[in-house]
Amino acid sequence: MSYHPENPMIVQSDKTILLEVDHPGYEDARDELARFAELEKSPEHIHTYRITPLSLWNAASSGVTNDTIIEIFNKYSKYDVPQNIIEDIKDNISRYGKLKLIKRDGDFLITSDDQYLITEITHNKHVIPLIKQQLNHLEFTIAPLNRGHIKQVLIKIGFPVEDIAGYEDGDAMTFSLRGSLLSNNLPFAMREYQHEAIEVFYAKGSATGGNGVLVLPCGAGKTILGLAIMEKYQYQTLILATNITALRQWRDEIVDKTSLCPEDIGEYSGEKKEIKPITITTYQIMTFRKKKGDEFLHLELFNKQNWGLIIYDEVHLLPAPVFRTTAEIQSKRRLGLTATLVRRMGWRTTFSA
Repeated sequence: MSYHPENPMIVQSDKTILLEVDHPGYEDARDELARFAELEKSPEHIHTYRITPLSLWNAASSGVTNDTIIEIFNKYSKYDVPQNIIEDIKDNISRYGKLKLIKRDGDFLITSDDQYLITEITHNKHVIPLIKQQLNHLEFTIAPLNRGHIKQVLIKIGFPVEDIAGYEDGDAMTFSLRGSLLSNNLPFAMREYQHEAIEVFYAKGSATGGNGVLVLPCGAGKTILGLAIMEKYQYQTLILATNITALRQWRDEIVDKTSLCPEDIGEYSGEKKEIKPITITTYQIMTFRKKKGDEFLHLELFNKQNWGLIIYDEVHLLPAPVFRTTAEIQSKRRLGLTATLVRRMGWRTTFSA
């Protein structure tokens, strides 16, 4: 067994990864790990990450290969990588893309080159109710409303589907990022890692982009990412913030860093019910109801405008009713922003598949 004490990482056979925070190579190793592993614990000196099937499928969806991951381990690990970890990575990465969700002549289809895989999933008791019509031994159709549900089910049975069915275009909204801040005229420019994150999400405007969660540390400029992605698409946008303070911070950031005027931005809160080309609301108002058992009064905001993009700030706090609605609006481009991978079960599935 080789030993490289100068490296900051230990890869363990239980799929956890230990990373030394005080090591000079910590930041580079952390950024590489974030591409395919989830942060579980972050005490003062040692951070613990975990490799999961979902984290590997998310990595594969952004173009990360098993060779890339193994190269990262070889570069940063103190010890040899356990063989079971290598095999697990290869198996999970290879599963992504075997199933594809496409749109043809107005129908949504699950398709594969592997007829045995199609046979297996079409006999699964959780998939059967979602099949609209079996076309042949390589594809079947689903109802548009089941687009999110089928992806969740397929992830749970171990076969993530690559969704390349595309998205509906929203109403146009033309604006640009400023070269200098409105508030103090200081230069405004994004950092290289922000450009990289934006390009991964945008995916050159193709159907493989436009949907996902961007995870950056606190203070890394998540709001700026949101604004830059809004500029990329040039669509009317709905933004969901955690509370009224965050809502108004978003509004101020938009005015300070873009060519948009305050008149272009609506506040949909307990105090105001404005719907404008850029509308910002809160999770609290979206989940408001007069009493338990009543309908949620404001979830219809998702459909009140032809939004081209929906942004969820601190998406790990996504309330269950909003999560369920989100799963049903797969035709819209959706961006989740968060500083943490510690999450409630479910939301990651909706965005990452």
